[in-house]
Amino acid sequence: MTDAHADSDFDSAQSAEAVSDLATRISENVERVIVGHHDAIEDIIVTLFARGHLLLEDVPGVGKTMLARAIATSIEGSFERIQFTPDLLPSDVTGVNVFNQQTSEFEFREGPVFGNVVLGDEINRAPPKTQAALLEVMEELQVTVDGVTRRVPDPFTVIATQNDVEPDRTYDLPLAELDRFMKKIHLGYPNEAEETELLGRVSGHHPIESLEPVATAADVRDARETILGVTVSEPVRRYVSRLAADTRERAHLGVSPRGSIALIRAAQARAALDARDYVVPDDVQREVRSVWAHRIRTTSGESGVDVVERAVEYTPVE
Repeated sequence: MTDAHADSDFDSAQSAEAVSDLATRISENVERVIVGHHDAIEDIIVTLFARGHLLLEDVPGVGKTMLARAIATSIEGSFERIQFTPDLLPSDVTGVNVFNQQTSEFEFREGPVFGNVVLGDEINRAPPKTQAALLEVMEELQVTVDGVTRRVPDPFTVIATQNDVEPDRTYDLPLAELDRFMKKIHLGYPNEAEETELLGRVSGHHPIESLEPVATAADVRDARETILGVTVSEPVRRYVSRLAADTRERAHLGVSPRGSIALIRAAQARAALDARDYVVPDDVQREVRSVWAHRIRTTSGESGVDVVERAVEYTPVE
């Protein structure tokens, strides 16, 4: 454990300032490995602290997997990877009961979903039946196999990557699953300076090999509890409700109540990252695009981002 964590003063009464300090510590540690994606790292930290899951859509080779590994290492959490392929079975995700000939009993072998940070790599390469294996655990933090329900580790966060350059070899994610992802973001290519820095870092041993934790899973659990206590006033709640109603009027499929709840939670986490114990409309506006755009379906050629931006533009703040 690093000195930064040794100085941690986390307890059940921790403040928003302590959550902000923790987020900064994790972000700076991840940036020892990941170059040029500060905003994306913050998005993942917000998602992690807000008890959500994150969908990364981008081209191959921009560091999506390494980013998830760095987050897991930074919080001293278990990291599990699921490589989604067309022949992957639901039991390959959740686990399976195997007959032990020595004991003449069935034993449960946990699938890779039993981890603190679970990477679903190229999730849209697997058919919907396999993708649906994540529905229960993403919503209820549990897995049911052969009638027996088992809890997954706490904290638990799914970071899924999605290939967007080979649509003829992929499957669309079910809307019910998309709605379970708190955020959807893109990394994009690094600029010249960032790529030059990246190449310098990996010319020898990869920095992920020497990355050390700067927090624990218990710190994340405490941060989550603090964030639940961040105040969301009635005017802010009404603002979110009006934004949601606007998307429902303008789109074929607008934002669900689950989406509204996700936005409130993300705004609470954002406020805590800014060392505040109350949400302001700016927190909502900062989070709304990444939290809502992927949930919206239109028939007019507009994107979900267009619908969200128009809702923000035309919905007054009290």
